[in-house]
Amino acid sequence: MSTGAMLRILDRADKEVMKLTRADIGAVYEFMHKFRNNPDNPGLKLKSLNGDSRLMSARVSRDYRALLLHIADRDYLLVAVKHRGEVYDDLSRYAYRINRVTGGIEVVDLAPVGDSIVGRVVPPEAEPTPTQKPLFDAYSDAQLLELGVSEPLLPQIRELTTEAELLELLDRAPQLTTDVLFALFDGKPYEEVLQQVTEPVRADEPVDPEDFEAAVQRPATQVTSDDEALQAIIGEAFERWQIFLHPTQRKLVERKYNGPARVGGGPGTGKTIVALHRVAHLARHLPPGTDKPILLTTFNRNLAADLRTRLLALGGQDLVARVDIINIDRLASRVVTEAKAGANRNVVSDNQVPDLWGEFLLETGASGWDGDFLAAEWTQVILGQVLNSRAEYFKARRPNRGRSLTRMERDQIWQLTERFTSWLEARGVWTWRQVAQRAARLEMDRAAESGESSSGFRRPRYRHVVVDEAQDLSAAHWKMLRAMVPPGPDDLFLTGDTHQRIYDNHVTLGSLGINIRGRSSRLTLSYRTTRQILADALQIMTGEVYDDLDGGEEDLAGYRSLLRGARPVFHGAATWTQEQDLIVTHLRSWGNPVDGSLAICVPTRELAADVLSRMEAEGLPAVEIGPDGPKQPDGIHVGTMHRFKGLEYQRMIIAGVSDGLVPRQVISRYRDSDPKRYQRERQRDRSLLFVAATRPRDELAVFWHGTPSPFLTSRLVQREAT
Repeated sequence: MSTGAMLRILDRADKEVMKLTRADIGAVYEFMHKFRNNPDNPGLKLKSLNGDSRLMSARVSRDYRALLLHIADRDYLLVAVKHRGEVYDDLSRYAYRINRVTGGIEVVDLAPVGDSIVGRVVPPEAEPTPTQKPLFDAYSDAQLLELGVSEPLLPQIRELTTEAELLELLDRAPQLTTDVLFALFDGKPYEEVLQQVTEPVRADEPVDPEDFEAAVQRPATQVTSDDEALQAIIGEAFERWQIFLHPTQRKLVERKYNGPARVGGGPGTGKTIVALHRVAHLARHLPPGTDKPILLTTFNRNLAADLRTRLLALGGQDLVARVDIINIDRLASRVVTEAKAGANRNVVSDNQVPDLWGEFLLETGASGWDGDFLAAEWTQVILGQVLNSRAEYFKARRPNRGRSLTRMERDQIWQLTERFTSWLEARGVWTWRQVAQRAARLEMDRAAESGESSSGFRRPRYRHVVVDEAQDLSAAHWKMLRAMVPPGPDDLFLTGDTHQRIYDNHVTLGSLGINIRGRSSRLTLSYRTTRQILADALQIMTGEVYDDLDGGEEDLAGYRSLLRGARPVFHGAATWTQEQDLIVTHLRSWGNPVDGSLAICVPTRELAADVLSRMEAEGLPAVEIGPDGPKQPDGIHVGTMHRFKGLEYQRMIIAGVSDGLVPRQVISRYRDSDPKRYQRERQRDRSLLFVAATRPRDELAVFWHGTPSPFLTSRLVQREAT
């Protein structure tokens, strides 16, 4: 009597299945179900191909066959679903082997270029001429293999002379081959491709090219064997990211870390996806229980709600039930409320702090200090570092604060801040920074008590903490989180990109007890944005230096996309009214889509109000993006740059990108009095524009009136005249 079998599905097989009709997709699912129950079922007609004991075919339906790789006894990998003619007409066109770099299984279709499985034909104008040089002539076979290119494809790669041929071949090439060849085609130096594309997916142990059982377990073999996940694919309930991770991402998700770890990368590289899968991976290794030993947090409230929705889609209620999902300020507020601290005090926005300091100085007659300087010193240094005494303030480092202070000046500032906090308390208010500082102190005290207690009654709140958009958290937030989880393996996992820092939070994690040295990784492949949009977005970042959250510098070297699209449009107008005319004209050229796929982004609330009014006058259904996201899913979404964090659209217009608006004119007052603050504020405005420019997937238009923003390089601005 036959027993059941393990049947995994390869990423590329899934892509092929999704191109079939719904009826054929159903047939594939029925086949997989039957095969798992009994692979020896005569109706499946399982047999070897061309005498190969490992490569096999089985009947899916009258017209389709499954191509299978026999891994071990009762263990199979579904590598393709083909029309029966493709499988049997040319048995020699399929090759498989274990990649010696990644250790993953690769199955490739060796159909000649120009006769691919997707039916793409090279257009006549792209046909090679005798004078065209092969695209990869500068690299030896040994070099390409060292980069991880699939060896069976080398002869075809050597014949490529046009981009159209390259695109056709890469439609069916393994993931690493695609990444490497695109990077080389884009002109990346060999050593850079080796370091940024190949090394992150290199196997951690020596690769045995004959050990398929080990190979199928490696991240580089992108498979799933979960029946519910497969059923969700067939039912189109899951997005691909929920099933298949890029090998680079999967290695980061499943790695065991000896302490805090950080994953960086540009917009659209999948940092949030990695964070969600990391949570699921940690949850799978928890002992049974009903508690929530994993914290998943981020800065923004609507991003926290989105994380909950996506985690629910990824792992269902069983997963969400073991995870505490909450934004960082709400978490701090919960800690403070539990301790009954700050009762009957209303929390005011940190944006109001400079005005409150100005009001305090005016009301009390205190003089000699600028309100903006005191507000920044209080929030970033005293509250940010959780300083509880004048002695601590005297010893504190003040990174990024510009001017140095004498001991006497620090004494004066400390006295003023004590008076200011009493003044706020008398008014019955405090700020989110104060809440974070108080929560951090409470958790630090709690952790100290837990360490001294043998009963375990005051055990740490969490076993694991995962943070998304880590660049937005303040030092007080980090001190609170550090105290919430005991130091040890897999304690803290952070994802973020300092190029997208839109709040004035600059920290050095090492000084806060979070040591990520040697445990930092970076994602470089964008899945959201086309190569054309990405190239122009990177132009916006020209000339800036960003930190890596740990005292070093970070850049976007190697940041790339495999998607192609139209070149972004850059155009200026004389006045704001005329610029709004440009917006309307461009919307009309896009057909005025109102399904929520299009958005208009501006730098200020006043400009957003103007656009909303103009859209109403034009009879276009505009929807404002509020603090919790768009007020409804359809319509044309309109909002300020801050509101677009975490959102994405098919098409987007960024308007009002004028000097004085981007960057803000108000920050010029710091140019001479506080150069470091001026640079920090200017960098923050540049990051806002960068975040906005990387939200659209397919098309981008950038408009301005008057003088264009200095962040738009001359090359971008001059494009409107060409």
